Amino acid sequence: MNIENLKYPIGKFEIEHNTSYQINLENTQKIILFPDILSDCVKDMNDEQLDTPYRDGGWTVRQLVHHIADSHTNCYIRFKLALTEDSPIIRPYKQNAWAELPDYTEEIQTNILFIKILHKKWGALLSKISITDWNKTFIHPETHKVFTLDTTLALYVWHGNHHLAHIVGLKQRMGW
Repeated sequence: MNIENLKYPIGKFEIEHNTSYQINLENTQKIILFPDILSDCVKDMNDEQLDTPYRDGGWTVRQLVHHIADSHTNCYIRFKLALTEDSPIIRPYKQNAWAELPDYTEEIQTNILFIKILHKKWGALLSKISITDWNKTFIHPETHKVFTLDTTLALYVWHGNHHLAHIVGLKQRMGW
């Protein structure tokens, strides 16, 4: 299997320029349901399996779970900033450096529970924002790109599925 397929098993994220309120509601449901899908995917994995990288030079399954918790927390905060400020400049973080911190070697069950709670809270927020709120924005200082909340939601649905596909693909290749 080539490296691009291992890196992007569901393809790279593509912006949907024709998002609608209905698509946002559907994506909100995907955010709400994601933690249970992730939990089911990793529930029977042992430490050796959790410490296996999904590809050569890639993160381990354990690091992926920790990363999802951190990344989605950052996104939740970005939503809150965009909803309460006028196009705020968000704070980026060095995700590869975070993946090397000692907490990324800890067990994953706390993070699975954290992701469940975070997504429940995030889903509650998303379910109640107005149609016009989806057009609110934040600015990423490294790329100077302006992100709308509807695009960001679609990106994070993709993000969760992207990393889930890393884990599922590894399990299939290893026969787990």
